[in-house]
Amino acid sequence: MEAFINTLNGIIWSQWLVYLCLGAGVYFTAVTLFMQLRCIPDMLKQLRHGESSEAGISSFQSLMISLAGRVGVGNIAGVATAIAFGGPGAVFWMWIVAFLGSATSFVECTLAQIYKEKDRDTGEYRGGPAYFIEKAYSHTKAAPFALVYAIIFAISMILATSYFLPGIQANGVAAAVENAWGINVWISAAIMAILLGFIIIGGVKRIANFASMVVPFMAAIYIILAIVILFVNASEIPQVFGLIFRSAFDQEAIFSGMLGAAIAWGVKRGIYSNEAGQGTGPQSAAAAEVSHPAKQGFVQSFAVYIDTLFVCSATAFIIISTDMYRVFENQTEEGTPRYDGSLPADIPVGPGFVQEGLNTLAGGFGPTFVALAIMFFAFTTVLAYYYMAEVNFTYLNRWVKNENARTAIIWLLRVLIIVAVFVGATTTPGTAWALGDIGVGATAWLNIVAILFLQVPAMKCLWDYRRQKKAGLDPQFDPEALGIQNATFWEERKAQMVANGTWPSAASTASSVEKR
Repeated sequence: MEAFINTLNGIIWSQWLVYLCLGAGVYFTAVTLFMQLRCIPDMLKQLRHGESSEAGISSFQSLMISLAGRVGVGNIAGVATAIAFGGPGAVFWMWIVAFLGSATSFVECTLAQIYKEKDRDTGEYRGGPAYFIEKAYSHTKAAPFALVYAIIFAISMILATSYFLPGIQANGVAAAVENAWGINVWISAAIMAILLGFIIIGGVKRIANFASMVVPFMAAIYIILAIVILFVNASEIPQVFGLIFRSAFDQEAIFSGMLGAAIAWGVKRGIYSNEAGQGTGPQSAAAAEVSHPAKQGFVQSFAVYIDTLFVCSATAFIIISTDMYRVFENQTEEGTPRYDGSLPADIPVGPGFVQEGLNTLAGGFGPTFVALAIMFFAFTTVLAYYYMAEVNFTYLNRWVKNENARTAIIWLLRVLIIVAVFVGATTTPGTAWALGDIGVGATAWLNIVAILFLQVPAMKCLWDYRRQKKAGLDPQFDPEALGIQNATFWEERKAQMVANGTWPSAASTASSVEKR
């Protein structure tokens, strides 16, 4: 069974998924006319002025939930692995993937906003790939196929995020805490389970509030430490960037012949880290309160930059500027080291690279800080996993007629994920990583294929937003004026605003130009 699981995982996460993610990124960058560059002012403005309501969270809170899922152990161990097997040039290709993935993230998250709806039990906004796959085609002959496709996506996401991946993240937290401070894993498991239960019972708003406090704080501290190390090693800054760029194009003598490995590991780790196209970001994107779907698309597009250009780059700078890394032949730790740096001989590939880099600031500081980083990054990732699972459980709950039964199912999910965290923290992960990867990899295939077919509404949103901005308006979304069907939430929103006399007529006039 283990061999079968690993084989299936290898097939799903093959080079073809890498090509699909890259191809989608290139395509969406072209058709949006490089929105990830042109719209940076819009991204920053929406973060500062986002709204919230009883039904929806603010754009910033939505971003924090998204980053909770994106920023995790992979930002530390994953970057170290990419450098170890692909050389410093892998960092450049991670940057390229982030740039392209930003456009992909805009499309998938804008679609999530277009087709979001209110939970009939909690009144909270719900949305994501399962929702927009079904609703975009519900008026066509392809509706039965789209419904099955959406259900498969929801089940894949639930399997990955409700049991397998949360347990693995919890195991990483417990191990890091035990290694740094000697705290028994059973104690860590109990504390995590209690804290997790308290947060998730409060719903999306409590999750958002917790993520909004923890994620920016830890990410900022991590980036600041990287800047401090660069400042201490100021003379190395030109060499660090020079090494990354030369290695990325096979121009560094010691890493000559590693171009293929640099691209492969940079792309794979970049995709795995920023999650653009994997269908994980749209769930939190749909929860935001905005007046136009493109606004939240911009915010989630910026999330890719934060994850890779800031946090992953911080890891790379810590490792490379302190010379605390090792590069292997044949893309395996069993290969002969091509470059050994200043790293102690007994340090394996992974967080140890960062620990040793931080130790150059103060002896013994590295293990403690990395343990803290892993603890907070991994725990917030578990929260994001729970939210993704809940959204997709809610999607499937629509066929459960009894409200009490629907509530019971959500409570079962909460119990399941708390048990997963407790069990995962106290046991060896085993094949859980592979099983979780299979689920997330399957959603990536399903989601990217879907948004390539469903891109038109997102494109209409982008151009409608730009047109209203040029007209000096605060963009308001009118799906009927754009010829977008089944965006029922937005249709009802407009009808209510018209009835209240708060709908700006100029918004529909501007939007109708796009329809024509």
